[in-house]
Amino acid sequence: MGNLQRMKRVLKCLFFVPITLCVIYLISPFVKLVMDIVPMEKSSLESAKMLNLDSSVDASLNFQSRPDVQTCTYWKAAIIWEGMFDPRLYDDMHKSKGSSVALTVFAVGRYLDAYLHKFLNSSEQHFMVGLPVTYYVFTDMPEMLPDIKLSPLRSLKVIKVKKNSRWQDVSMTRMKSISDVIESDIRHHCTYVFCFDVDQVFTGRFGSEALGDSVALLHAHYYHLPKHLYTYDRNPNSKAYMETGDFYYHAAVFGGSWKSVKALTEACYQGIMEDKQNNVEALWHDESHLNKYMLLHKPSKVLSPEYCWDTNIGYKSDIQVTRLLWAPKHYDILRSP
Repeated sequence: MGNLQRMKRVLKCLFFVPITLCVIYLISPFVKLVMDIVPMEKSSLESAKMLNLDSSVDASLNFQSRPDVQTCTYWKAAIIWEGMFDPRLYDDMHKSKGSSVALTVFAVGRYLDAYLHKFLNSSEQHFMVGLPVTYYVFTDMPEMLPDIKLSPLRSLKVIKVKKNSRWQDVSMTRMKSISDVIESDIRHHCTYVFCFDVDQVFTGRFGSEALGDSVALLHAHYYHLPKHLYTYDRNPNSKAYMETGDFYYHAAVFGGSWKSVKALTEACYQGIMEDKQNNVEALWHDESHLNKYMLLHKPSKVLSPEYCWDTNIGYKSDIQVTRLLWAPKHYDILRSP
């Protein structure tokens, strides 16, 4: 019996050590300073022509323009940073191909009034400008949607969803909602899908260079950290369980072709439901399941933290532009009953 108790204590320590270390990093300026001078891994490819190309234009990416950062993964997918790409080449290619984009966003409960208007207005200025975009807004209060003046080639559709009692359930059930609307609507009208959290504001170009078959985002708070500090779900009873991974991806932004996003959301929802049947909840909910999926099904393109930055992190020399910013979080108000 004594051995069993000791084993339980050891397992508990192993589970909480990465989380504790990460919390120390986030709150300690000195530790953050030390961690942030640690360079990212550098790419082994000399030319973008050696990539597993998501599109022919990816061969034009200039790795030499960003020697300070990692510009591709070991499976030869590009990591997109400012200075690497010519926006006109990507825009011209996608216009000639007739690419169109669905943007999904959830604005449930107090999140609708707090964030949706700024999110949509800023998207009109910066997201996939020049391409057809359809907004799919999921909300429990369709009658409260703000009045947004849409540009030509843009449209908006509203999908009513029920309000869950816990914010965690809103986060997790969105995977099924996205999968369902891809099947019923998006696949008939759009080439690509991008899924966003609503508590964000576009501040710069978020353009067609971000489009690809399967697109993941480096989490702004983790991209300089060693892997043992990544807060993967380390509960072996969860379908999201990971011992280690390639990167830590942020579920606030993900996308790809409608087929790839449908496969991802279906797999994540299935994992969430299997966990629920076993009375398990992944550490970071749908984000934990997304990281597990991306470990097993490598993204074909990775976005740098420019594409979802938190200004509370402070100055970083490798962040030359910010394209999407975290809005102020007011969880005490927004997530209260």
